[in-house]
Amino acid sequence: MIKRLSLTARITLLFAVGSCAVLIALGWLIDHSIERHFEEQDHDALAGKMMLARHAIGRVATPQEFERLPTVLEDALIGHHDLVVQVLGPQKEVLLESPDVGFPATWQARGAAERATQLHTWTQGARTYRGMSQDMPTAIAAWQPLVVTVAVDIEHHQAFMHTFLQTLWLFVGCAAAATGLLGWFSVKRGLAPLRAMRDRAAGVTAHKLDQRLPVEALPPELAELAQSLNDMLARLEDAFQRLSDFSSDIAHELRTPVSNLMTQTQVSLSHPRDAASYREILESNAEEFERLARMISDMLFLAKTDVGQTSALMATNSVPVDLVEEVRGLFDFYEALAEENAVRLDLSGHGVVQGDRLMLRRALSNLLSNALRYTPRGGTIQVVLESTREHCTVTVENPGQAIPAQHLPRLFERFYRADPSRQQATGEGTGLGLAITHAIVQAHHGQVWATSTKGRTCFTIQLPPTQNEVNC
Repeated sequence: MIKRLSLTARITLLFAVGSCAVLIALGWLIDHSIERHFEEQDHDALAGKMMLARHAIGRVATPQEFERLPTVLEDALIGHHDLVVQVLGPQKEVLLESPDVGFPATWQARGAAERATQLHTWTQGARTYRGMSQDMPTAIAAWQPLVVTVAVDIEHHQAFMHTFLQTLWLFVGCAAAATGLLGWFSVKRGLAPLRAMRDRAAGVTAHKLDQRLPVEALPPELAELAQSLNDMLARLEDAFQRLSDFSSDIAHELRTPVSNLMTQTQVSLSHPRDAASYREILESNAEEFERLARMISDMLFLAKTDVGQTSALMATNSVPVDLVEEVRGLFDFYEALAEENAVRLDLSGHGVVQGDRLMLRRALSNLLSNALRYTPRGGTIQVVLESTREHCTVTVENPGQAIPAQHLPRLFERFYRADPSRQQATGEGTGLGLAITHAIVQAHHGQVWATSTKGRTCFTIQLPPTQNEVNC
């Protein structure tokens, strides 16, 4: 398998090929322009000689003047060391011809108009000629016009072009190599920030997730990429920290019930007991097992929400849910506990949302259970439903000790407790109820938040309304 070219090699190769193409095109243009200039220069020189010949031949009016014509033409045309001449008389006889030059007969056979407008180039031995031929009438009316051919030896032009092209192509080759080298150097310097990003990224490990790429030191083209990578690293750091905290919390939460079970079991086995004592110990162990089962079930539910399984399940079971009916059902469920704690439950408003009825009932149950746990005797828990075109809002408000502001943003984290000592003392809950509520609300494309001021704590759920309801 052919090894893939590096980005530096690709850009350098592209730069070199592009430079070569430009230089070759420029060399061809210069070559063509100089050759065209030489042709125009030869044409002007030959046209001047033709004018002299036409003037001399046009003055021939008698046979005696025609006999002296070769001498006159020779004096008029022979003055250029590279010029060769041929003059054919009315009967195509040769009146004047430069020695050692063979004028091509095929050229003479062409029409007068074509010979008069086009230059003709031919090679004889080591020499190359470029010339023109024209018919020129005399002043003798009965005579055929004479054919005058003048040409110039372009050997010096060709020698110049040969030397010039050698120099030009040598320059093109050197320039291409120089531009390729310059391109390689520029690319290496230009990609230096990428190598710096690679070195910095290589230093990111599970224990060094706080490393960030220097966005300010990078060019604009790479700054956006570096910022995106920094954002990704920040998300990874946050997720890794949450995972570490979650693992630590799991170990801490499981340690207490397991320790209780071990202690009770060891005590019960330390000496013989009657059946009633064993039954009491088993009932206590059963309570701890139930708590462990609830905790494991809740953790499994949250794990499913992390991978999106609950969202798909909720979408499958999505139906219109009457929140009034669900809240009243929960009031009936918690009625005994509320009466025991002398807490009053109050509901106002109405609302209908689209979602999974059982999941929404679970989220509301977690909020009510939490409110009952912290509401003092004689207090009232108020559940308020509000409906608008944009959303439906469920508010669960209860009196009690205010939650410090620094704890509010973290209430929905797993195993987080604003009052750990109180939770451990009561032994109620698993520390996952609010996290489950948050996961359920997010799966329904809603929001949940908490406020606590002046001795009243309020949890608010905001959900989108049903599609066919104007006012929820």
